[in-house]
Amino acid sequence: MPTTIPAEHLVGEQFPLLSLPSTTGETMGPMDFATGSFVLFIYPRTGRPDRVEPPEWSLVPGAKGCTPEACEFRDLAADFASIGYRVLGLSSQETDYQREAAERLHLPYPLLSDPGFVLATACGLPTFGFDGELLHVRSTLVVRERLITHAFLGITEAAAHPRDLINRLRTSR
Repeated sequence: MPTTIPAEHLVGEQFPLLSLPSTTGETMGPMDFATGSFVLFIYPRTGRPDRVEPPEWSLVPGAKGCTPEACEFRDLAADFASIGYRVLGLSSQETDYQREAAERLHLPYPLLSDPGFVLATACGLPTFGFDGELLHVRSTLVVRERLITHAFLGITEAAAHPRDLINRLRTSR
């Protein structure tokens, strides 16, 4: 089974010019998304070591793995930078909640907060409900000069995805 499902309908589309709060304390605005290249990994939510996930969470395809995925992107951030991409993460969780994860996991990239699902609405990205909460389906968008060049939806192998993606980007250059 593949670790990613291509979403060709998004390839070639322009990334929306949004304003989203970041764990850096600043808001990333339209100019931050209009130029340069970035990998935006979108995840349902990060857990916390002091909170037990309900057992049903592991039954949702692609739901588990946010921390391993974030850590793998952390470990590969310099590799992504070496081929011209900055890494960004995004979930619907509030910035303060995400800041705890960014600090605990020593993430060298910002996590963006989109509780209003502005990006999902603009791009038609999938969401799902769990325990009364709306969440993003694990996805990744690769953007160069505002154009989406690669898109993957419904990622189920969260920890393997970042390495698969860097290898794909290296060979497509």
